[in-house]
Amino acid sequence: MSRIGKLPIQIPAGVTVGVKDNYVTVKGPKGELTQWVDPLIAVEVEGGIISVRRPDDEKQSRSKHGLYRALINNMIVGVSEGYKKTLELVGVGYRVSNNGQVLEFSLGFSHAIYVVLPKEIKVETKSERNQNPLVMLECADKQLLGQACAKIRSLRKPEPYKGKGIKFQGETLRRKAGKSAGK
Repeated sequence: MSRIGKLPIQIPAGVTVGVKDNYVTVKGPKGELTQWVDPLIAVEVEGGIISVRRPDDEKQSRSKHGLYRALINNMIVGVSEGYKKTLELVGVGYRVSNNGQVLEFSLGFSHAIYVVLPKEIKVETKSERNQNPLVMLECADKQLLGQACAKIRSLRKPEPYKGKGIKFQGETLRRKAGKSAGK
């Protein structure tokens, strides 16, 4: 039995869960999310607790059991509390500003880079003197937020010698020594 899949999910106050035709719909104060669930997996809602069951111990059933339980749990946490990520721009002259859902980056290229974010993501930028610029993203959908962060980070990944680039706040980078002092 899957260690993750067999754990029951508590439904917090203010969150409603519905299961219909292999679709699980979760509504809460932060929004509404829907997830398709494979017909092999049974999702049952009873008295404030969601249980995810599988019919047999075949490899395909076992692999999907924990997956769908984790996806449903992420949806419940997302609509009740939400997910937040903060990206930090490390580098001289690196700047960011936002105009609604459009982020404008200045990352040392000869041109500005514009990134349009989905409307589900709330974005805020912060630039203070003598501190690295920050991009704060908030969303109910964990997967969508992770995709947006990965897209932004891919514009200028942190390099291992000076640490310049876009990184998650609090992330530790593996640094390299660089050239040694020859002769």
